[in-house]
Amino acid sequence: MAYYDLLVIGTGPAGQKAAVQAAKLGKKVGIIERKEVVGGVCTNTGTIPSKSLREAVLYLSGFRQRSLYGAGYRLKQTITIEDLAVRAQHVIKNEIRIVQDQMRRNRIDMIYGTASFVDPHRLRVQQASGCLEHIAHFIVIAVGTEPARPAHIPFDDSCIIDTDGLLTIDHIPASMVIVGGGVIGTEYASILATLGVTVTLIDKRPRLLEFADAEIIDALQRQMKDIGVTLYHNEEVVNIQKAANGEITVTLQQARPITTTTVMYAIGRIGASRGLNLEQAGLSADSRGRLSVNEHFQTSVPHIYAAGDIIGFPALASTSMQQGRHASCHAFGQPDHTDTSLLPYGIYSIPEISMVGRNEEELTKDQVPFGTGIARYNEIARGQLIGDDTGMLKLLFHRQTRELLGIHAIGEGATELIHIGQAVMTYHGTIDYFIDTVFNYPTLAECYKVAALDGINRLPRPWTSSA
Repeated sequence: MAYYDLLVIGTGPAGQKAAVQAAKLGKKVGIIERKEVVGGVCTNTGTIPSKSLREAVLYLSGFRQRSLYGAGYRLKQTITIEDLAVRAQHVIKNEIRIVQDQMRRNRIDMIYGTASFVDPHRLRVQQASGCLEHIAHFIVIAVGTEPARPAHIPFDDSCIIDTDGLLTIDHIPASMVIVGGGVIGTEYASILATLGVTVTLIDKRPRLLEFADAEIIDALQRQMKDIGVTLYHNEEVVNIQKAANGEITVTLQQARPITTTTVMYAIGRIGASRGLNLEQAGLSADSRGRLSVNEHFQTSVPHIYAAGDIIGFPALASTSMQQGRHASCHAFGQPDHTDTSLLPYGIYSIPEISMVGRNEEELTKDQVPFGTGIARYNEIARGQLIGDDTGMLKLLFHRQTRELLGIHAIGEGATELIHIGQAVMTYHGTIDYFIDTVFNYPTLAECYKVAALDGINRLPRPWTSSA
């Protein structure tokens, strides 16, 4: 038995950062991982593999050059699952090595095995060779999530798969029905369609990603249709049946049945809290396996914290990292502030989407007088150079004060571009900043100046810069 200042369960983004932060404060830290490799879902089955797959598809399919060389342009005519796997495996191996090195440099004990609570301060770790028990003053639960697998869906992990299954199948499917138009379903639908797979995306809502700006999502849906995705909105799957010849029939509530070779069920993820024996620590999870926390990520048992996807929304790798750091700082009395009002969101569909701040629907509901400024990539030299003629940057600002209220982007580099606006919003800046600032040319950053001028030009005259 060992004694620790902090024990962390899970080596994903939240767990890593919680452990490192505590180690930097001079604390004795152990981190428990139930799998043979570190990194959690982010490194092994989620963020890193799916984004590696996306980059491989964009490169091998020649998608980025199609507006320049024609819709039929492809860098590689026949793309295999091995072609896609090479890039993913290379990145995953490097990420695992980086995490392992980071733990070693910070003298964090790596403990492999399955953790469960014995009491509020004591954890049992089941290993192949037997059980260990460790005691900690503080504990951080960062076990992440796993795909929801309802009993009525006949998963076979080869043709009827969950969202983790795409990365383990041994061939590129000829066709796929994706059930669920959330972030993961939308990303995979656009990636696979770009690859040439016949994709049907079924969602029960009126449009994809209802939390995002409607104009941006309209542009995404047009682009997805252009690359061959068939979208079914306000629709639900009634039955999925696989025939002896391998053909799968998806029965819908309203539309005709769909025949396909592969189905991906992408409706939700649940907290991976089963097996933690939470009741022994005085805790309980909700119906989706998630834990409730306060603003400092403390559970109902004050010395036990939870961070990352296990606590639910927003369930992003970026926010999970900050949650883990914040939990450790709070546990050991160190000041830390997390600005949850300006969280950036990145959706790695094709094209990618990013946003920070409020959207038009929210501002209208709150009766905020706002103006809009838009820059389109086809107006920007850099957009022409990279062959993206559908991208767009949209600024929302207060009509009287001109304070920046929201930024929404779609297109190449959107997830990087958003951070310029995020920085200005953090200091309550106005769109005049973009008008008065010189940006490198040609860059996508120039979109900010064009969008700001567009927004100002829509206001009643006269107007002047605040500079």
